[in-house]
Amino acid sequence: MAHAAPRTRGMIEQGRTTDVFDARAHRVARVVLPVLAALVYGFWAAANRRYGGPITGWNLLFGFLTALVFAVVLITLLTVAPKLRRELHALVWAAFAGCAVGFLFSQSNGSIYRSVALGVGVMAGTFAIMFYRYYTKEDAEGHRLE
Repeated sequence: MAHAAPRTRGMIEQGRTTDVFDARAHRVARVVLPVLAALVYGFWAAANRRYGGPITGWNLLFGFLTALVFAVVLITLLTVAPKLRRELHALVWAAFAGCAVGFLFSQSNGSIYRSVALGVGVMAGTFAIMFYRYYTKEDAEGHRLE
C-alpha cells in the first residue's frame, strides 16, 4: 500500500512539497537529461537516414552531429526560454518541437511538403498546449503563480 511522504507541520502550512533530490542532483539532471534525449534523437535520425541498411561511419557521424546540435539547442532553450514572456516562451518551444519532428520525418525519405506539414502541425499543437500551460501558471510578466 502506498503512503504519502512525511512532511513537517511547517511544510504543510506553507503548502510546500517534499523535495527528494538535493540541488546538486537537479543541476546534474539539467545537463544529463538533455544529453540523453539528444543521443536518442541522434540515433533515431541516423536510423531513419540509413533506411535499414548497414551502419557506416558517415551514418555514425551524422547521428552524433545531429545529437550535438539537438543538445546545444535544447540546453539553450532550457536556459533562455524561461526568461521570455509566455507567448514567446510557448512559440519558442513550439518551433523547436516542430523543427525536430519535421527534420526526423525528412530523414525517412518523405516529401518535403509532408515534412513541413507534419512540422507545422506539431508546432501548432505544441503552441496551443504550451501557451495554455504558461497562461494558467504565470502572470503577464512571467512570474509563476504557484
